[in-house]
Amino acid sequence: MTSFVHVDQPTVHPGVQRAEVLFGQIKAARAGANGSRPLIALLIVAVVAAALVVADKLVSNWDEGALLAAWAVLCGAAFAGIALFAGPLRNAFARVAGVWNAAAQRRASDRADARFLETAKNDPRIMQELQAATWRQQSEGTVPAAVAAKVDALARVAARSSEARMPTLYEAMRRMNSSRYY
Repeated sequence: MTSFVHVDQPTVHPGVQRAEVLFGQIKAARAGANGSRPLIALLIVAVVAAALVVADKLVSNWDEGALLAAWAVLCGAAFAGIALFAGPLRNAFARVAGVWNAAAQRRASDRADARFLETAKNDPRIMQELQAATWRQQSEGTVPAAVAAKVDALARVAARSSEARMPTLYEAMRRMNSSRYY
């Protein structure tokens, strides 16, 4: 009796999809500009720093009693300034946290892409899929020729380094069953 097994396999490698998304993000990043909000925040920080420097110069020559009163007034003014600028400060800290999270995601994506490229160097099938995706995007005009040339050069380097022979089916199954690749 004959039985057929139909396994649904993805038609595109996930790493190739990530590479296509990366190319799209690079293209989108070139188009945007933020505006003047960072300059306003920088101006507020500069004014506060200048006020602290002036207060330190004034307070450094006073005796103990006046020093305590001056620091109490300065702390009160600092708390009042924080209360006055609570909204903009909250927004600024939220933007800083967003930038930090975006940088962390970028670093994680870069590490994943580096692992993918290392895998592509060792597996000619993945390298062929990466080349096909790059050529497809180059023909559509969404990726510059320099990136395609870089992928082609990487493929040539991988082809030179893959001079080790491909294991037989028996060897590959033996390795997999001996848990070397888990």
